[in-house]
Amino acid sequence: MNYPYQSNNQYLQNLLLQQAQPQTQEVVKVSGKNGIDALQMPPNSSGLFLDITAPMVWLVQTDGAGYKTSTPYDITPHESEEVSQFKTLEERITKLEETINAKSNVKPTTRKSESE
Repeated sequence: MNYPYQSNNQYLQNLLLQQAQPQTQEVVKVSGKNGIDALQMPPNSSGLFLDITAPMVWLVQTDGAGYKTSTPYDITPHESEEVSQFKTLEERITKLEETINAKSNVKPTTRKSESE
């Protein structure tokens, strides 16, 4: 009997070819809650889905019986710490100035223009 087989060298070449091919990954987009409800997923699976109607992402999970649970999460733009620290520092200085001016007996001075 002749059985079809691959030599070890052929097997390794095929394996290397499969690994050399780039893996494609895609972002699945849905249209709101109705889009999530229309998704069909196998049991015991999960996925993240981008909502095109709002700045949200949905975490969808199915149990062993295939029942779906979907949880929406809001997406907000990331702010670097430097910007947020500067913003809070500026707010703190403004609040401190207001507190000092409120406790002071002297009204805040204003600059006179050169024409006066």
